[in-house]
Order: sequence, then structure tokens, then C-alpha cells
Amino acid sequence: MAIPMTIREYLRACDIDYEEVKHPHEVSTSRIAEKAHVTGEQLAKAIMLHGDSGYRVAVLPSTCDADLESLSQLFNEKVELASEDEITSRFNDCDPGAITPVGQAYGLQVYVDDMLRHQPDIYFDAGDHETLLHMSGSEFARLMADSPHGQFSRHH
Repeated sequence: MAIPMTIREYLRACDIDYEEVKHPHEVSTSRIAEKAHVTGEQLAKAIMLHGDSGYRVAVLPSTCDADLESLSQLFNEKVELASEDEITSRFNDCDPGAITPVGQAYGLQVYVDDMLRHQPDIYFDAGDHETLLHMSGSEFARLMADSPHGQFSRHH
């Protein structure tokens, strides 16, 4: 499967410079990082959250877990992980389970963990389990310019 059109068109509209990195079909982020020869800190993963005021996407290093308590404080409401069905219906042109950090393309507010803000390079799932998008940290910062950030990840 190729990169979903929603993501491709959004990146083009934002004039983001990126490259596609193919890797063997993998679902686990640690295996993807290994196969693509990327450090876990540079590989961003996205999770979709559900709270009273709707859905959001949180983006954090693949080596970390999201601290739902910190996120709940950040949003001033209790949040939990969205179900597979909720994810699939929102990211309708992505492979099941492949949430992309580019949640803006799907009308979602995105929050970025502070640990991703100082990486020279960022890689993330393009939405198909077989492609990573690679961009410089400064391009990623441009892509996420309107996204609030905070500290909400913790190492496994």
C-alpha cells in the first residue's frame, strides 16, 4: 500500500520536505526502527486519545509510553486510548493500527511531546506499516507549528 492520499496531500499543501523510507511489513515500532536503522528516539509514534471533548492525537518517541495522567492534566479532562474501531473510522485511508502523527490532515488536534522537539531527524509511520516518512527536525517543527507541546512521555 502507498502513503494515504490524505497525508500526501496535506504534506504537499504545507510544503514539507520529506523522503519515504520503505521497510519490511512490521507493526511493532521497535522492529521498524531496527529494520530501518533508525534510533528509537527519532522514530515518532502517534496514539489517538478519547476524552469528553472529542479525539486528539499525541505524538511521542517510540521508545516511550504515553503518561495518560499527564495528558489528562494537560487537557483538563480524563482521556483514554481510543479503540481500534474509533481509530479505523477516523484514519479511514490508513492500514488498521497505523496512526500517523499527521493528525491535522484528519481534522484532529495534535500534541507533541517535548522529547521530539530537539531531534535532528524525525521518522514516523506513513499509515501503511511499510513506509516511514523521514524529515529534518526543523521540517517536523514546521509541520507541528500549530500543535501544543508538553512533557507526557515516560520510558518503558
